[in-house]
Amino acid sequence: MESMKRTTRQGENLLTPELIRKFPKVELHRHLEGSFPVRTLYEIAHKNKLDMPSDYEAFKEQVQFPKDSEPDFLKFLSKFKNDWYRSFDDVYRIAYDSVKEFANDGLYYIELRFSPEHFAFHNNFDRNEITKLVIQAGNDAAAEIDLKIRYLITFNRSKQDQHEMTALYEEIKALNLPDIVGMDLAGDEINFPPELFTEFFTKVNSDGVYKSTIHAGEVSPPDQIWKAIELLGASRIGHGTSCVEDEKLKAYLTEHHIVLEQCITSNYQTGSWVDEKNHPLGRLYQEGVPVSINSDDPFIQDTDLTDDYVKTVHYFGLTMDDLVELNMIALRGVFLSDSEKQSLISEYSARVSSFREKYSV
Repeated sequence: MESMKRTTRQGENLLTPELIRKFPKVELHRHLEGSFPVRTLYEIAHKNKLDMPSDYEAFKEQVQFPKDSEPDFLKFLSKFKNDWYRSFDDVYRIAYDSVKEFANDGLYYIELRFSPEHFAFHNNFDRNEITKLVIQAGNDAAAEIDLKIRYLITFNRSKQDQHEMTALYEEIKALNLPDIVGMDLAGDEINFPPELFTEFFTKVNSDGVYKSTIHAGEVSPPDQIWKAIELLGASRIGHGTSCVEDEKLKAYLTEHHIVLEQCITSNYQTGSWVDEKNHPLGRLYQEGVPVSINSDDPFIQDTDLTDDYVKTVHYFGLTMDDLVELNMIALRGVFLSDSEKQSLISEYSARVSSFREKYSV
């Protein structure tokens, strides 16, 4: 811990929020449904004559979690709505504008997750067409901002059973879209534990087309992380903060490079880890457990990925070298082939070298 204090004093004037914003970043855990630009959503809501405030600031207050509010899980969840869209154009626009804004966070590579159900449910849009449309919009925006992007398909525990998940998965797999690299299980960890989804993930794993990331250990004990790995074949874990309670689990994650996708601001606002300054990310990183920095739902949170980087530096005394290493950890955990992964790592190293030379850090 003393070394962490020293690096903070040496680097505190170098790692300003402005510099950190420009730093090339890798993100493994961001939901598209939690990444909308507020201005775009405001315009879509009023175009579709939704019952929302006409005043922009009042609209923002209604759709976002108060940034400096006390944690409130139910209030946080209440901000997610799926009735914004009335056309494919609405879906394309919100996805395109969302990804275009990622340039403001200095993103180099992202595995962006989204739920076709979210965008299709209210209008009963065709899920396959929605999946293709979101990816087209994201790719169009990514090409404009020089962002490397892949996609994860999110399945919600409390909204679909595993047989419904399997049916949608088979349809998506048949699309044969190389941009999709993984499956994500999200939602209520407590009432819908991993053992309810073994048949679905056995199918996913046996097919060998996609890898899996499972939300576990955010509001549940380490046992759920073990089950996510052993029963569902998780290659990464969403959040996984409770692993700090289990030394054997930490060793297993380290040995097998199962990356924890951690989200400091999100965990505070939902109340899953309210002591931000002692969030497990810092301790786990110092112990060699593979962790990564992520934003989760920045639109809902009224924040962005850079804010989480600033907190990481401020709370844990990390240096520029540490930020680079955290992104290398993330890159070693991406859902790509070994050759693609190595190419990403080499290009990222070159980009970081250029960044450090330009800003003398």
